[in-house]
Amino acid sequence: MFKKFLMVVAGVVMSAQALASSPVDLSDPYKMVEQVADNTFKRVANDQQIIATDKEHLRVIVEQELMPYVDYKYAAYRVLGSYIQKVRTMTDPAEKKQAVENIKTFIDVFQRYLVATYAGVFTQYKNQKVEFGEARSFEGDDVAVVKTRIVESGKPDIKIDFKVRKGKDNEWRAYDMMAEGISLLDAKQTELHGVLRQQGIEHVIELLDKKSRLPVQFRGDDGN
Repeated sequence: MFKKFLMVVAGVVMSAQALASSPVDLSDPYKMVEQVADNTFKRVANDQQIIATDKEHLRVIVEQELMPYVDYKYAAYRVLGSYIQKVRTMTDPAEKKQAVENIKTFIDVFQRYLVATYAGVFTQYKNQKVEFGEARSFEGDDVAVVKTRIVESGKPDIKIDFKVRKGKDNEWRAYDMMAEGISLLDAKQTELHGVLRQQGIEHVIELLDKKSRLPVQFRGDDGN
């Protein structure tokens, strides 16, 4: 499941048409998604000679072109789910302090894990195309959904919803995507829930940290 999500992300970002580069408009969720896709596509296209000899360069592209527009902190909190509430209700000061530090470490590792994961996905891009849905009024909203459709020859279209949220700075960033109604964050939360409950957050951190340090390559369902 996670493999399918990631391939779709690559399709959305990589299939944007290469127009003139423009600053990302964080005041408009619809423009933000399209502009980030366009800028990332052009960067990957322009850096192909570097990528051909050093796939690790894809980490740099993801960090510079994609991650500034992903609310990975909020996404990390969503993945941790009920563990956050558990920490809030801790009464032992020392235990709570350590738990808070673990959460901070998890957020950092989760961000690096996402960078490594998306970098690996970009090594597998095949000529998918994306069609963006019509922009809707978002005045007064804190969350918006950017609808897209992934088109690939010989395969059924895939409907994708990108969920973006407005932060306290009034800037919009993506935090989740839904493929045919299934949430990426929910899928990741389900995957890690058992490990978190049985072996603790320290083990989850160690697990994601190891994966984030592996050489850049697409790992599919076994390496997500």
